Order: sequence, then C-alpha cells, then structure tokens
Amino acid sequence: MTDPDTLGTLATEGSDPRFARNDELPVAELAAMMNEVDHTVPAAVGAALPQIVSAIEATAERMAQGGRLIYIGAGTPGRIGVLDASECPPTFGTPPELVFAIMAGGADALVTPTEGAEDDGPAGADAIDAARIGPLDSVIGIASSGRTPYVVAAIQRARARGALTVGLSCNRDTALSAAAEHAIEVEVGPEFVTGSTRLKAGTAQKLVLNMFSTISMIRLGKTYGSLMVDLKATNHKLRERAIRMVSEIARTDRDGATAALEAADFDVKTASVMVECGVDREAAETRLTAANGRLRVALGRQP
Repeated sequence: MTDPDTLGTLATEGSDPRFARNDELPVAELAAMMNEVDHTVPAAVGAALPQIVSAIEATAERMAQGGRLIYIGAGTPGRIGVLDASECPPTFGTPPELVFAIMAGGADALVTPTEGAEDDGPAGADAIDAARIGPLDSVIGIASSGRTPYVVAAIQRARARGALTVGLSCNRDTALSAAAEHAIEVEVGPEFVTGSTRLKAGTAQKLVLNMFSTISMIRLGKTYGSLMVDLKATNHKLRERAIRMVSEIARTDRDGATAALEAADFDVKTASVMVECGVDREAAETRLTAANGRLRVALGRQP
C-alpha cells in the first residue's frame, strides 16, 4: 500500500491556490479555468516525448515479431487502457488478443468502482501470470501516482517474465518508473479538483496511449498514409469510409470502388490492389501476403 506519509508530497495530490474558490465561482468562469489548465497537458506530454518515442520503438519492434501490447491499471488509468485497447480491432482490424487491457478488480470494475483492488499487489502479479506474458510482449503499467501496488507488482512480474515493460505515471521518480524498463513521467501538476486524477492526468494518459496504439499500428502496416485501411466495415459509416478510401488509393470512381469492395468482402487493401493492379481477388491477396500486409508495397509504390 502507498505510504500515507509520502502520498501528500505527490504533485498530483497537491492543491493549486488558483482553484481555492472553485465552489464560489459561476459556471462560465469554472469552464474557462478548466479549459485553460487543460491546455497545459499537451505541453507536459511533449516534454516526455523522448521517453515516449523510445518506448514505442521498442514496443513496435516486438509487435512486429508477433508480440502483444498489454495495458494494466486500476481505476481511471485502467479504464483508459480498456478504452484504447478496445478501439484497435475496429480501427485496425486486429484480433482482440493483440492489444488488450487488464483492469484491477476485473471487468466489473469498469462500471462499479472497486478502489481497494489497486492496493492488491499480489493480484497484479497473478494477472500477469494468467495472461501468460512472455518475452515478445510489451506491458504498459498506468498509474497517475506511479505508486499503485497492483500496477507496480504487475510490471515487476512482467519484467521478470522477460516482457518489455513501460511505466506511465504523472509524478517524478516513482516506484513504477523504477520497476519498468522504460519510464514515462508526464508531469501535469495539481488537478482542478485536488487529487482527481481523472482530469489532467487522465487526459495525459489517453494522449500517450493514443500514441502507443496508433504509431505501433502504423509501423505494422495497418495504415496507408493516414488512411485506416485495415478497418472492419461493420456499419454504414465505415462502409462509406471504405468506398472513399479505395476511390482515393486506387484512383477510381465510386462505382468501381464499390464493386471491388463487394468482391473482396469489403477488405480495403484487397479491393485497392484489385483495382490498381487489374487483378482478381486471389491475385490481390497473394500480393498482399508477399508484402506482409503492407499496401504500399503490394501496390509497388514503396520508395
């Protein structure tokens, strides 16, 4: 459990005198103040970019060899991890087991707070064992304080099992940083509501996880330029997006893109190769397999 004598020294637990009269202020002034302090978060993330970049590079390298990306956290950080991981299958066409999150307290804790779960270090280590974490995996522990026992113990166990480990916190010189191979400390300072790290700290964590999942997927060939060419076209909006992408990539009209997509079960990469290269579905799939799924290579447009 975190030492109560030192918890109060954390920047994320501190009080900012600017917010001492929050309960007396009108809504417009409160909203303006929150908006002003939120503007400081991207700068804090920017200051940590060297650490973020090296961790993403190491993660992408392992994922290219077949490794998984796992987030682990408690409370708000755990929920942010679940949110980011859950968006990967529809956005990048990944299997659910490639990027996933482990939440202290289990799935029920997503909607029913189980704050005591964060103090259970052995449970964090057990969760890593249960997930069969191995040397190709990358595990990102997320804790605003950087001292959450569940997360620190999980990262220690993941590192012992040979995984790449990353500690993402919002304080300086944390236990989580010491436990992980890669330490990322995004110092956002005191919160608008003292200790409510779902605010600036949560925003910073979401920004960093956006980078991890998105850049890793780009490095794995899951995009063409800025286009999410591995998306699963499971609704009208996504089917329309798929049509626009094939039209743009293969330089064809809507009818041509739609016909190719229908013949390719709405797989954007396959349809694009079919149109651009004038081949059937089987030949397009063969080209993509040979290119390790990288559309630019399959189209012969690589530098």
